[in-house]
Amino acid sequence: SCLQTSLSIWGWGSLGLVLFLVTFGPFAIFYFAFYILCFVGGGFVVTLLFGKSNSEKYLEQCEHSFLPCTSVGIPKCIEEMKREARPIKIDRRLTGANIIDEPLQQVIQFSLRDYVQYWYYTLSDDESFLLEIRQALQYALVQFSARSKETDWQPYFTTRLVDDFGTHLRVFRKAQQRIAEKGDQMKDQAEELVDTFFEVEVEMEKEVCRDLVCTSPKDEEGFLRDLCEVLLYILLPPGDFQNKIMRYFVREILSRGILLPLINQLSDPDYINQYVIWMIRDSNCNYEAFMNIIKLSDNIGELEAVKDKASEELQYLRSLDTAGDDINTIKNQINSLLYVIKVCDSRIQRLQSGKEIDTVKLAANFGKLCTVPLDHILVDNVALQFFMDYMQQTGGQAHLFFWMTVEGYRVTAQQQLEVLQSRQKDGKHQTNQTKGLLRAAAFGVYEQYLSEKASPRVNIDDNLVAKLAETLNHEDPTPEIFDDIQRKVYELMLRDERFYPSFKQNVLYVRMLAELDMLKDPSFRGSDDGEGESFNGSPTGSINLSLDDLSNGPSDETVQLHAYISDTGVCNDHGKTYALYAITVHRRNANSEEMWKTYRRYSDFHDFHMRITEQFENLANILKLPGKKTFNNMDREFLEKRKKDLNAYLQLLLNPEMMKASPALAHYVYDFLENKAYSKGKGDFARKMDTFVNPLRNSMRNVSNAVKSIPDSLAEGMTKMSDNMGKMSERLGQDIKQSFFKVPPLMQKTYSDPDHCRVAAPIDDNVDDNIPLRVMLLLMDEVFDLKERNQWLRRNIKNLLQQLIRATYGDTINRKIVDHVDWMTSPEQVADAVKRFRDAFWPNGILAETVPRRDKAIRMRTRVAGKTKLLEVMPDELKHIIGAETTRKGILRVFEMFQHSQLNKRMVYVFLERFLETLFPQNKFPELFNKLHSRSRQMQRYKQRLHSTQAPSLQK
Repeated sequence: SCLQTSLSIWGWGSLGLVLFLVTFGPFAIFYFAFYILCFVGGGFVVTLLFGKSNSEKYLEQCEHSFLPCTSVGIPKCIEEMKREARPIKIDRRLTGANIIDEPLQQVIQFSLRDYVQYWYYTLSDDESFLLEIRQALQYALVQFSARSKETDWQPYFTTRLVDDFGTHLRVFRKAQQRIAEKGDQMKDQAEELVDTFFEVEVEMEKEVCRDLVCTSPKDEEGFLRDLCEVLLYILLPPGDFQNKIMRYFVREILSRGILLPLINQLSDPDYINQYVIWMIRDSNCNYEAFMNIIKLSDNIGELEAVKDKASEELQYLRSLDTAGDDINTIKNQINSLLYVIKVCDSRIQRLQSGKEIDTVKLAANFGKLCTVPLDHILVDNVALQFFMDYMQQTGGQAHLFFWMTVEGYRVTAQQQLEVLQSRQKDGKHQTNQTKGLLRAAAFGVYEQYLSEKASPRVNIDDNLVAKLAETLNHEDPTPEIFDDIQRKVYELMLRDERFYPSFKQNVLYVRMLAELDMLKDPSFRGSDDGEGESFNGSPTGSINLSLDDLSNGPSDETVQLHAYISDTGVCNDHGKTYALYAITVHRRNANSEEMWKTYRRYSDFHDFHMRITEQFENLANILKLPGKKTFNNMDREFLEKRKKDLNAYLQLLLNPEMMKASPALAHYVYDFLENKAYSKGKGDFARKMDTFVNPLRNSMRNVSNAVKSIPDSLAEGMTKMSDNMGKMSERLGQDIKQSFFKVPPLMQKTYSDPDHCRVAAPIDDNVDDNIPLRVMLLLMDEVFDLKERNQWLRRNIKNLLQQLIRATYGDTINRKIVDHVDWMTSPEQVADAVKRFRDAFWPNGILAETVPRRDKAIRMRTRVAGKTKLLEVMPDELKHIIGAETTRKGILRVFEMFQHSQLNKRMVYVFLERFLETLFPQNKFPELFNKLHSRSRQMQRYKQRLHSTQAPSLQK
């Protein structure tokens, strides 16, 4: 039935369609569709027109019912839009100092003009975006300025900066040593040095290595972007920092437009060399220094550049048409240029052949050397260390030490007897006491070197020794008591083939000549017996020392003394600020009781401590005076801490057991606590030089223990002898003799390898009394590599340099350091630095173009000129103290360190990191930098090596 129904529907439909087409034609279907479309469209148009008219009527009703009149507001808005933009007022205050704000505003203006405005105005004329960037920069600078004012910059400039430089130099020196040990000439030395440098850095720093930042431009840019974003997060308000577009623009301006060009310039070796020459532009180049640089140069590029320039000058001089006196001058110039060319050719051939000649070995084999008389060797600080090393090798050190000990005894005995005579004239009698001290000292020398028990013993005529023993037993000692034996010992060292004659044939003698700068230009030709002419070494002299007076303290054992610091205060005397301590003193005896107050400065405590520890040696290990503080030593918190420490010092000093153990100590204590101005008992200069030349009695009391074992005790014993030679004697105005004194080691012994830690790592900030000075001395130790030298010389060099500074500046050296740092961070100096930065990047207000790199020959000649200038300005006093060859090597090592841009970048980034750590101490910058440098390849290799070495031990 369904099928029949569907067939009927299709049948009737088909019949209807056929009838329609037959009736109306074949196009009727199109007409029909058109009619339907017109009907629908007409209905839509009618509906639209009707709805529009109704909507307008409704909106008009709503406007009159709810909205205010717009006849005034809209025209006014249009008028405001047509007006010209008003000038925007900007607060130009940044740091609070107009002298700094003005150049800073110019830097901001130039930065926006050259990095943003030149492309922004092609997109829009709206100033609001530029205003937001400028305000963001100014806000960051204001925050930066506020942080800078709150920061104490003295530790950064005086300690951390010097420590970072010294550590950088230590890493460079160790890298050079490793390359020298490898001895591989086939590899690129510069590239290998950079790789080895960062390998050593990660071993020393342990947690960070900056190889990627310094060697990969892409990583460097990423590091600077991350760093600038962190700084913007700290300095900008949160709303501005969340504005990504503005933040990215400011970040790119700081990182790519300012920091990156500045770091590249500061790291450029050619820029550094030019700056060095500019800094010492007042000194004239010395021909001898120039030739020394040529002969010592190991860079073929430098030699070829000098040779080409000399050939050019030679060609010019030969082209001149001269006559008369001028021709002789030109001939001399031509001969000099020919000699320079010859030296350059010879040096180039030697370097290319790989047959480098050791100057010391060449001179030793050549045989024709200067003869330095023995008497000059014994009084010259540099020469003596080499002779001392040789005498230790041959077993004759006892003779040398005896001679020097007698020299010290004679000088001090003469001085002491003079003091004794002057006191006798004044009515003071201490004859027996002084002579007893001298007798003890003389017996000490005899027992140590001449008695049967002496080890090692000075082998000398037994009759002279017996005569000396008899004199010591029956007569008062005189300054000349050892003269006969000393003369014999000198003759023995001079004539015996084991000593001085063989020393002149030893390589140590040649090295001595190199340090005295006498290998190439001897200043005299002496004879073997010491009767040659005087040479240009350090002048000798003597410093006369005196023993402090020993006074009898009160003998009444019933006297009880108590004292404590009751208050502290800060005084200002004629512009000099210092702390003052009020000491309340109670003294009781059987019949009376007294109480008073006395006032003392820390320097009084220090002077008192020095006097009693010199007089009573056992107290040095018991009494510990609180150390000085370099900076901020007027803070209330620090003064309270020092008050507590000084009170503990006083209580230990006044302990009855302490007074019983040293009865004579009571006199010094009473004198110090009396209600009167404290008399230091010594002149100002003597106080400044106390630690430079300690009294002879300390060393003589311990002379029996000073040189017991070889070689340790020898090094320790010789630290007791003054090396105050050279120019110091001229400045003091008196002859300075070598004296026997004890110099405590500058650094305490450490059980860690000092070469694998930072330069200032061994320093304890809570103990040392002069941190900046010690860091400077450690830096000098690193520059001249004094750790490789004779320990006696090394300690005495540091002691001498320390005392030269203190003798010049005295107790005000810390104040001078503080004043200099304050001057460096003053508004005038900061403004001058900003102006130099502005003028360097925008000379005459125009963005500086990238300076093309100078020609290689010019850069090489600049290197030679820089090294020549540095050697020229080195003072002769320094050469006399540590030797000419050591001075030369140290200066050239520092100069060579600056000839590698990657290493210079590392130093700049270290300075920048320490600067930010100091400026933002609460923001954990050390951890941040460790993370930023965590992708270091050297760091990953180091961790792998560390893991591989630890794995076997863990398995065991």
